[in-house]
Amino acid sequence: MLERAKHFSIKQLATQAGVSKATVDRVLHQRGSVHYQTHRRIEQALIELEAQEKNGLAAGRTFHVDVIMHTPQRFSAAVQAAMTAQLSSLAPFRIAPRFHLFEEIEPEAMHDQLLRCASTGSQGVVLKAADEPAVNLAIKQLAAAGIPVVTLVTDLPHSERIGYVGMDNRMAGQTAAYLLSRWLAPQPQDVAVVIGSELFRGEEEREMGFRMWLRSCAAHLRVLDISGGYGVYERTFERVIGALKQHPDLKAVYSVGGGNRAIVDAFAALDRPLEVFIGHDLDEENRQLLAEEKIAAIIDHNLQIDARHVFLHILQFHRLWKAGPIASSQVQIVTPFNLPY
Repeated sequence: MLERAKHFSIKQLATQAGVSKATVDRVLHQRGSVHYQTHRRIEQALIELEAQEKNGLAAGRTFHVDVIMHTPQRFSAAVQAAMTAQLSSLAPFRIAPRFHLFEEIEPEAMHDQLLRCASTGSQGVVLKAADEPAVNLAIKQLAAAGIPVVTLVTDLPHSERIGYVGMDNRMAGQTAAYLLSRWLAPQPQDVAVVIGSELFRGEEEREMGFRMWLRSCAAHLRVLDISGGYGVYERTFERVIGALKQHPDLKAVYSVGGGNRAIVDAFAALDRPLEVFIGHDLDEENRQLLAEEKIAAIIDHNLQIDARHVFLHILQFHRLWKAGPIASSQVQIVTPFNLPY
């Protein structure tokens, strides 16, 4: 790491990592003990600086934007790639994202992570988090400190965030219900909604849209909830296995969050047919499932556009970009036959 780090100043690394210059010096020269997580954060900062340089950022004032996400790694990786790819398109602004990515994190720990942004020179926060009182309180404290928060993919509408970027989740759920009802035989049967956690408002809104459309247009389909997997493989697999044992005729699934490989594997483990499977987000796992034709359709939105829009919200807040509405993401339907490469 020392050889790679020589390309950047200790001050650059410290600012990007949100730690002191002395801490960076100790890590680079292996002097004294440094907590593993701090060491890892500095390594991540170096990767982020290299990515920014590779994307040809213009010289000038640097805007440090903290991207904080509670989500499975497969989705956070897709978001990180999209944001990094957008940096050069926003020249002459030099935006330096700092990524804080968690597959599991408690509300109080998320609150503390958000507040750390106030002491590390943050000019803005992009957030995907559960709708919890502690999280909303932290956003209020950041707003009081003049640090704007933009929610991504899942909204926190009762917080003091300055904007939301992502698709209309209720419309996405209605779209899934429409497709699923057209692909299933017109007879009474159960359909499962797999939801990672009801604390994520985006997932809850997708489920509500799904239920609402079926109730009004396809009442012969009964909705079965499978929740609590958080998009993580083991938890999702266990919960789907349990549901399949209780409902021997279940053969259709709408997954509003993630863990889709676990869903496919659970059906296979019990030698059960999965006739219609609809999921969300064109990450690497879902690309593979589409290519294998294990999933019928993915409801997607353009992460590249979303990445640009979150940065525009922050630049507008600092009065560095013309004021005006920023459009919502358009719902896209991807099948094995229009899978982009």
